[in-house]
Amino acid sequence: MTTATAPRTLSDLAGRYAIDPAHSRVGFVARHAMVTKVRGAFNDVEGTATVGADLADARVDVTIRTASLDTRNEQRDGHVKSGDFLAVEEYPTITFVSTSVRATSESDLEITGDLTIKGVTKSVTVPFEFAGGALDPFGNERIGFDGGLSINRSDFGITWNAALETGGVLVSDKITLEFEISAIKTA
Repeated sequence: MTTATAPRTLSDLAGRYAIDPAHSRVGFVARHAMVTKVRGAFNDVEGTATVGADLADARVDVTIRTASLDTRNEQRDGHVKSGDFLAVEEYPTITFVSTSVRATSESDLEITGDLTIKGVTKSVTVPFEFAGGALDPFGNERIGFDGGLSINRSDFGITWNAALETGGVLVSDKITLEFEISAIKTA
């Protein structure tokens, strides 16, 4: 009889994993009116990661449902979902498909891939920290990663803005994406 053990290092990750949406967060931060930050998240995220014997052969695929955007303000959510920003009816998903994965230390890695937002695809590199692995009370092998990067929304065709009387604009071009990922080994 074989007993499952949780991955302790990046080199222990071989297998297939599915994002656990109930214990993961894909968030974003934008500067508003040049003086404060607005935070939000996408509540419908799914994805998989397949890791072979060599981390360099890993593949990550993530799909985010744009209509699941939540900034804790219904009026703002409606505007960000509109054609001024994400146009969720025309572009119902944001996707990320990895093109390379590499360890940068014993607990850090970089995942480079194609990020598609509003029909525009750009290559991005996301640094992640491996938070570790654990066997949960249900016997699942669970792993965690935290990461993030900044993008310019205008690079993805999201250019709506409003000038402020005092100078500057209502919404920053720079958007910080935040990833807190919990994944369960499926095979």
